[in-house]
Amino acid sequence: MTISTTEKPAVQFRDASLAFGQRTLWDHLDLDINPGEFFAVLGPNGSGKTSLLKSLLGLQPLTAGTINVGGEPARRGSQSIGYVPQQKSFAPDTPLRARDLVGLGLDGHKWGVRLRHKEHHQRVDELLAKVGATPYAKVPVGMLSGGEQQRLRIAQALATDPEVLLCDEALLSLDLNHQRAVSALVNEQCKVNNTAVVFVTHEINPIIDHVDRVLYLAGGKFRVGPPEEVMTTEVLSDLYETRVEVLHSNGRLVVVGLPDATTHHHGSDESMEVLG
Repeated sequence: MTISTTEKPAVQFRDASLAFGQRTLWDHLDLDINPGEFFAVLGPNGSGKTSLLKSLLGLQPLTAGTINVGGEPARRGSQSIGYVPQQKSFAPDTPLRARDLVGLGLDGHKWGVRLRHKEHHQRVDELLAKVGATPYAKVPVGMLSGGEQQRLRIAQALATDPEVLLCDEALLSLDLNHQRAVSALVNEQCKVNNTAVVFVTHEINPIIDHVDRVLYLAGGKFRVGPPEEVMTTEVLSDLYETRVEVLHSNGRLVVVGLPDATTHHHGSDESMEVLG
């Protein structure tokens, strides 16, 4: 993908630092994420991936520096941002239909009687169709599969036509087919609607075909660039300050030798498969 330099960045970090006491998650981060860019954030547990999303959402103040979203300082409740959380199943008896969940993205922050009921209904129908959820629009959410529920969360996140779509481990607990389907939906929004996507994940395999650039966080350091430049033996060894091997196997990349790998969600305590 060729990123346009004529559009204003959808997200800007300027000299951004975040620390908790003596522990620095990242320091002096200067980063532009552009409209239509699929941007992945990787790193071990505790490296600051979720904290980065919270900073974008205006929930976590920086230690230093600034973050702008859509040309404005990051703040709570920004209509420029759509947010897709981790997949967590609803209880089977949840008294909420699929279309009701999507509708909360339009007016869930408001009190009182809904105005312009017809327009609201039409917009929900559009969102359901966009994510392929029309067939189960009236089904209680607790009766849907994890993948179907995650489609609804994407529709809800897109309700305000956000400039930036944040995805926080949005593929966890989904099987491979649903991972691919959800990833494709996010990528379609990115490329067709020129939405900047910031996708936090511990597993890049399901989204690798869509990713333009990666931010890899580890040990208070970071590296930014295309996946083929960041996911290398040299770069990861530098970030972890120990030898880390990146191997090619059947069209996938396997990272071997990560320190404290038991804190990751991957396989054994000696390897982590991160790229395909």
